Amino acid sequence: MDSLHRKPTTNNGLVHNITPENAGWRYVGFDLYRLSSGQSANGATGDREVIIVVVEGKAHIKSSENDWGVLGDRMSVFEKTPPHCLYLPNDHEWEVEASTECTVAVCSAPGKRNYEPCLVGPDKINLTKRGQGVNTRYINNIAMEDLDICDSLLVTEVFTPAGNWSSYPSHRHDEDDFPRITYLEETYYHRLNPENGFGFQRVYTDDRSLDIAIPVEDGDVVLVPKGHHPCGAPYGFEMYYLNVMAGPLRKWRFLPAPEVEWILERDG
Repeated sequence: MDSLHRKPTTNNGLVHNITPENAGWRYVGFDLYRLSSGQSANGATGDREVIIVVVEGKAHIKSSENDWGVLGDRMSVFEKTPPHCLYLPNDHEWEVEASTECTVAVCSAPGKRNYEPCLVGPDKINLTKRGQGVNTRYINNIAMEDLDICDSLLVTEVFTPAGNWSSYPSHRHDEDDFPRITYLEETYYHRLNPENGFGFQRVYTDDRSLDIAIPVEDGDVVLVPKGHHPCGAPYGFEMYYLNVMAGPLRKWRFLPAPEVEWILERDG
């Protein structure tokens, strides 16, 4: 298994545990829990901030100073309804107790204590069409830079119809040179519908010093430390992914791969 391709495991509900240390980078952390009704998970933010995303199911969430109640209302990500999420800054404890079978993501990055805890969505998250033709996909922006609620994190969901491409035309965000481009590490948490399906993600640099094609299955995570990272969903299989990005500046600025730049110029 390639170091950028993480398969789900089973460890008392924790199926992914991606840290800056085991990813070999500096910013993004991503934990994913699959919990049975009544099962719980907990943690502390420490010197990081988190966005807890109720990916599927319902969960009762508490933090150091608040009881946020039961969050979540979609039973499958492929309902495409907006998720319920919670932002917590540094130095907060949290606990999630599953009210139904549920999937919960804990997205993290370095925090600076500039923001207060808050609920995110679903009221201000709108499913948005992006692209055209077989490059059409649908976006739930959870916390992109236009939502001023956190120090470092950028979080979004993408739904790619069967037979289509997304994170395409190929682009990269691996240099700290704002406003031309920003450095952002990124994780992709993939789901497939039907769940026995598959998709592909390529991660490659312009000089091809990194160039791998990853067959992704339901529940896999792909790490993108640098380079371009397009995704393809074969005919018959719908693809979902939850993106987490972070870097030294909370801005998303990218450059297209030279071989696809003409597509952006044509399609706008």
